[in-house]
Amino acid sequence: MQDQVAKPHADSPTSSPRPADDARLDRRTVLAGAGAAAAGLFFGGAAHAHPEKDGLDVGGYDAKKNGGAYVLPKLDYAYKALEPSIDAQTMELHHSKHHAGYVRGLNAALARLDEARKAGDYAAVKHVSRDAAFHGSGHFLHCVFWKNMAPANQGGGGEPPTALANALTTSFGSVDRFRAHFSAASTKVEASGWGILAYEPIGGTLQVLQSEKHQNLTQWGVVPLLVIDVWEHAYYLKYQNKRGDYVKAFWDVVNWSNVAARYAAVAGS
Repeated sequence: MQDQVAKPHADSPTSSPRPADDARLDRRTVLAGAGAAAAGLFFGGAAHAHPEKDGLDVGGYDAKKNGGAYVLPKLDYAYKALEPSIDAQTMELHHSKHHAGYVRGLNAALARLDEARKAGDYAAVKHVSRDAAFHGSGHFLHCVFWKNMAPANQGGGGEPPTALANALTTSFGSVDRFRAHFSAASTKVEASGWGILAYEPIGGTLQVLQSEKHQNLTQWGVVPLLVIDVWEHAYYLKYQNKRGDYVKAFWDVVNWSNVAARYAAVAGS
């Protein structure tokens, strides 16, 4: 499916002003730098030149749009398809408003950094770099999140494939112990953030991580395989303050085939 460029919206979470005319910006230079490098590491590293062929493709970038821009990916399923685990209204707001806001914020921050380089004026570099990290990590994690889920009758839920199950058992003792660890870590993320199953390439192990906001508490070099958004916008309409119930229901829509493909891509299995 073709990705869509996020359109402006008043309640976007972006804190950076959008450039007056995105079409006039040369983003190719920008995205060849820090933004593209971060995305490459996040989605699987520079070694994966063709992510669409090895399970790491999650959409979210259009090389032809304005010389290269991050975009809001279309979902592989309807907003209502994950019910009753995740309701349609939450899915629509989450994807079309919140995720779209991170896309706008990332493109705006990268454009401002490009303008700073051209002008040689780095007075605002600390603030804008934080914006790029916040919105970029928000965009990248959401791209993985949507692919990590599938309707219950179309691959969602159940058990992980054998190779992934074996890897989980090696790293956590059993699949059930992994589930318990992932659920506990996700439920207990302080304030807003994510629960993340990641591949750590130095030791070749799987790690359960917490992320506050989108970008804090990460480990450099790891590749997210399975993520859950535990910001309130991901569950509050249906679950209110019962984050644990939302995390429990998430297992019913986990797309294990996608998680296994991501693992195989980075672990070489």
